[in-house]
Amino acid sequence: MNIKMSNRRRALKALGLAPVLAAASAFPRLSWGQPLTKVRCGYIHTIAVDGQIWAGEQIGAWKKEGLEMEFIKFDSGLAIFQAMIGGGIDMLSVGAYISNFPASGQGKAFLINSIEYATAQLWVRTDQRINTFADLKGKRISTAIGSTADVFLRHALAANGVNPAKDVEIVNQRMPDAVASFISGAVPAVALWVPFNLAVEKNAPTAKMLVDASAYYPQSAIIGGWVASNEFYQKRQDVIQRVVRAWVAANDHLVGKPDEMLAPIQAKHYPDVPLDSLRAMYRAAKVFPSREWAKFYRDGTVNKWLNQVTNFYVDIGALKQPLPAEKYFDPKPFLAIVEAAGAART
Repeated sequence: MNIKMSNRRRALKALGLAPVLAAASAFPRLSWGQPLTKVRCGYIHTIAVDGQIWAGEQIGAWKKEGLEMEFIKFDSGLAIFQAMIGGGIDMLSVGAYISNFPASGQGKAFLINSIEYATAQLWVRTDQRINTFADLKGKRISTAIGSTADVFLRHALAANGVNPAKDVEIVNQRMPDAVASFISGAVPAVALWVPFNLAVEKNAPTAKMLVDASAYYPQSAIIGGWVASNEFYQKRQDVIQRVVRAWVAANDHLVGKPDEMLAPIQAKHYPDVPLDSLRAMYRAAKVFPSREWAKFYRDGTVNKWLNQVTNFYVDIGALKQPLPAEKYFDPKPFLAIVEAAGAART
């Protein structure tokens, strides 16, 4: 090893980035000057879903892996999966819907971003005499059906003696529209995900948050992550490996230095969200270093969490005879990279 490379490795180790360097060697590299590979990736705009995307952009991880990532925002899990199935995007980063379409054979899940610990919230209007769960009986609640917010909502209602199928009317809307309906007073309750709570706090002064998803953790843990189309996953494993490698670098940067990473992310991608609020939203999700995620991949915890939400979709009639997570979630690319990094450290 030459002196320059030795010094570089020592510097990376001091910065806590040695695992990233080791992971980078787990698969063959592109040669310098080779054109970037374009990848069309949809995402839902909430920090629990797109945090690693923007962290990767911030540290240049995508381009370092020879990737030209085109990130396309969607307002709902349904719309984003429809785009992927229709060929409009190659892959996506999403919340609870990671347990839906792949469980019916439409897409392969391969990365987990976070547990949406407290990102989903139920808000009610006290000016319409809604103060408790009991007050919701016979009322309308807006949300995006099938989303993280909807999964949380139905768990919350059932846990508090309200039958979500019989006692309330759940109105299906895109999340921006659901929030607008609530603010206007057209509906007395809304189940949302952050940062939509900021619009409620600003424009509906009589509203109050009844509960958030943390009240039902870990029994009703909701995780989100990355899914590729079946064709892309089968034919472009080289790209999948590079996406995972970039994600590992981005994730460990974000987890290791959240304050440093969130400030530029807020300035560029969340300009309407105060930095303190974005930091609170980040804390509302549970994110882990890649080595800790690897433990959850290996011991079946990720499969358990995915299956919990898949079973929810079965219960509401959205899925029939779904695949178990063991069939639609592939941990191998991620584990290969993280394990190679661990071997390099020893």
